Amino acid sequence: MSVVEPKIDALLDRTESDKFLLCSIASKRARDINDMMRGQRDRAVALQSVDEIIKLAGRKPLSLAMEEIARGEVSYDFDSFHRDGF
Repeated sequence: MSVVEPKIDALLDRTESDKFLLCSIASKRARDINDMMRGQRDRAVALQSVDEIIKLAGRKPLSLAMEEIARGEVSYDFDSFHRDGF
């Protein structure tokens, strides 16, 4: 994935054109992906299967998170992100 893929416009379309929300969602998902790869947290394991974790190895977690957001595979509760900060 290059710096320009996925396109920022596609990412912002998924987060109500809120750059800070995009950053928060992407960073949280990247942490989950990183945790899955390291096998450190129960929450991460609950989100993905072992086969999916193996498939993701070798890729940068933030790149994977941005790709998932662009495809619409990551959901969020807008109110909880703004109320809790995550």
